[in-house]
Amino acid sequence: MPTPIPATAFLILTRAGFADIGARVQADGAAFYLNPELASEAEVAQLQAAGATVHVLPQALPADMAGQFEQVLVAAGLPQGRLWIEHAARVPASATPAAARAEAEQASLPQRLARGAGQLAAGALRRLREAGSERPLLVLPYLGFGNAHQLWIKGRVLDEASFREQTGQDSGWSNLVALYHRLESDEVAGARVLAHFDGRTWETVTDSGGYFEFEIVPGAPLAGGSHRVELELPEWKGGDGAPVRASSEAFVPAASARFGIISDIDDTVLWTNVTNKLNMALMLARTNAHTRKPFKGVAAFYRALRDGAGGNEDNPLFYVSSSPWHLFGFLVDFLRLQGIPVGPLLLRDLGLRDVFKPANHGDHKLGKIELILRFYPGMQFVLIGDSGEKDPEIYAEVVRRHPQAVRMIYIRNVNPDPARIEALDRLIEEVSSTGIQLVLAPDSVFAASHAAAEGLIKVDRLAAVRSDKKDDDSMLSPG
Repeated sequence: MPTPIPATAFLILTRAGFADIGARVQADGAAFYLNPELASEAEVAQLQAAGATVHVLPQALPADMAGQFEQVLVAAGLPQGRLWIEHAARVPASATPAAARAEAEQASLPQRLARGAGQLAAGALRRLREAGSERPLLVLPYLGFGNAHQLWIKGRVLDEASFREQTGQDSGWSNLVALYHRLESDEVAGARVLAHFDGRTWETVTDSGGYFEFEIVPGAPLAGGSHRVELELPEWKGGDGAPVRASSEAFVPAASARFGIISDIDDTVLWTNVTNKLNMALMLARTNAHTRKPFKGVAAFYRALRDGAGGNEDNPLFYVSSSPWHLFGFLVDFLRLQGIPVGPLLLRDLGLRDVFKPANHGDHKLGKIELILRFYPGMQFVLIGDSGEKDPEIYAEVVRRHPQAVRMIYIRNVNPDPARIEALDRLIEEVSSTGIQLVLAPDSVFAASHAAAEGLIKVDRLAAVRSDKKDDDSMLSPG
């Protein structure tokens, strides 16, 4: 008789898997997640009577999707502890449908799990596909930026995917599926990309992640505002027979700008609880740009910084985050829907298997800030972050390297740990020795009041920040 598997959580996708695991699992204390119509009402009732928790998914999960979905499912609220996922059997292309069914039926669930486990790492990485096959491609441009003499453009070439636009009525499951699709998008390596601007053309090739970058030098100085760069895949044809094309926007700060703003996103603009990776992933999976909310007061505070003390300075905003580029569209949608000024986002190249793993966020953020400072050597910046991870340490390093480039540092206090507060006090003392202030702010109203006193925003904008703010304590509590 097979040795029972200890009680844990099980994602069962097929009838064969349900029948197999039913004979192997002690139901008491176990949690079962079943595809719709997989088990009868009587079978579900029998499991519940035996002490199991049974959840029927509101939408069927394809069997071939499961291996790559494991981390996201854990983050979406499945019980902590071990999670067993039924993996689809991989059948050689030469096998007949009948043979495929026979093999799938004969393989026990543990065999299928073992087979899938060996393929999980490779499956979690998106399938790198070299340019040259006949399939529709998509050029995804990100928001670029620049100065009067140079533009920075970044984007990605992907398999074209039909992402449905999300709404505020979407269920948690729909958000979960949308998150999966964003993380699972297939990149295209080795694709030629052309950039057309001001009557000239630049060329590059996508890297192994499907990313491309251009640094465009125009023939004449550029005015402040938005500049459009046309992108083209010369070797790929769209449905109309013409090369695949897209347009990228690059922003040049207005001449009226007095300073720039560089802001973190996680736990600064919106709550993701980066100090708790599981809660961060759960929030991403359960909400979308329509349903997630920023820290109250942030939108009004950032609009006040953009407008400056003069009221119409048009100070540029840049967002630097350790979130992956896969979430670019989500984050831009979030900023626009919440009335937060949109600016270039500099995110992180990330594989699906790395989404919930520790990473060196400091190196990434510091590198992106260095890139911004290189484009604006004569501009000072207000740096905004949070105390949850390493923003204060990163910004202190920016002060060490570029003290003339920093006007002010605001750190949102999201970590009340005494040891963390003590470390921040030491950083505040170090930074203050350079004549720059590092302000530990409990909320947006406090930061805005300080900014008004320092001549960064108009005093009469404080009322808007106060009215846009509510108690954040409930948002900071787990759950």
